[in-house]
Amino acid sequence: MYKWIILVGSFIIYMFDALEILLLSLALPAISSDLDITATQAGLLATATLLGMGFGGPVMGSLADSRGRRFALLVCVTIFIIFTSVIFIVPNLTVFIIVRFISGLGLGGVWSVISAFVTENWPKERRAVALTFVLSSYPIGGLVAAQLSSFMLPHWREMFLIAGLGAILPLVIVIFCFRESQMWLEERNLPLPGDAGAPEKANSSIREIMAQPYLRTTVLASIVASLAFIAFYGSSTWLPSYLENERGLDAQTVGTFLTWLNLGMFIGYNVFGIIADKFGKRFALITAMVGAGLLMPLYGVITNETGLLLLGPAYAFFMTFAGLFGPYLSGIYPTRVRATGSGFCFNVGRGVSAFAPLLFGALAGVASLAAGLVIAGILFLAGAAVTLFLPRDTKELPDPSGSAAPDQPENGTQRPTTATA
Repeated sequence: MYKWIILVGSFIIYMFDALEILLLSLALPAISSDLDITATQAGLLATATLLGMGFGGPVMGSLADSRGRRFALLVCVTIFIIFTSVIFIVPNLTVFIIVRFISGLGLGGVWSVISAFVTENWPKERRAVALTFVLSSYPIGGLVAAQLSSFMLPHWREMFLIAGLGAILPLVIVIFCFRESQMWLEERNLPLPGDAGAPEKANSSIREIMAQPYLRTTVLASIVASLAFIAFYGSSTWLPSYLENERGLDAQTVGTFLTWLNLGMFIGYNVFGIIADKFGKRFALITAMVGAGLLMPLYGVITNETGLLLLGPAYAFFMTFAGLFGPYLSGIYPTRVRATGSGFCFNVGRGVSAFAPLLFGALAGVASLAAGLVIAGILFLAGAAVTLFLPRDTKELPDPSGSAAPDQPENGTQRPTTATA
């Protein structure tokens, strides 16, 4: 029963995380008008958010590995409640940028902590399905953000206040429904709930994932995440503008396009979760990036409205790499550094991609947005190619019930594993 509480609770928490992230892009026109700032200055708000998320992932992941999953999740949610709500009173752009960076620290940390929480509470044969379902709440958060913005804008200050205070619900879920990961407690020789015993601290840090035997995996996984996120944020930021300015779609049609795109992404997350459990997590990750890489350049070829509307959900179906990184990276690292390792690789990618919207915008100025979309497709394919050099599949983790996996004996000594698809 508890695993279902973790599943539903994590879905709601990550949906609010996505809501807080995506509201900014929808509010930027109103913010720019109200604060009388240029498009470049407004873009700094998005960059500050992504940079904060890039720092927040590894920091909160390390906190989750040293102080516990539940504690780190409480810190993450509290940060984005406070610093999303306080946008209501920001006096100028400089303060807004600082507030958004701090908010990003909490927003970026949720992914790594949630990934570890779900991984450690679900049976190994269903972990990918469970985690991709949780992470599929991201496009649902996008739909909620779109509805909230359509109702609230141009009153963007009140909109952020409502979104920030609404995140009290995830905080209540963590406080009253989540308990510390049993797997994490056992790994660190800490007393389980209801047990007595003196805690014995373990030493885990980013330093460990940057040393053997994890250095190669950490570097390659960070490169893959960087390529994928540069392509994603660089293209998705400008895709609505491309459809309006270069393909002639009106704003209402673009809104319909984005709705279908988010629905396609939601379906893709859950289908690829099944694929990952059945055929291997690395296989699913490569397939998703190849599909996105092949479909993205078609935006430069298709010109009719119907074709573009159909392409949106088809392309978004493969835009599930963020969800697949969760089960894949969470299995590469042992429990003591799981949140640190997966969070570091994932959020290094998000941090590097912070400048992607600016770079793609500059490219549009000298060439066209279509050229940027083609480059995004190439980056997805490059990410798939680099993934081939990562482990074929992840080490099996013990079941939450306590039974050991084939490569994880009961005495806790790790035996050599043979990677399988």
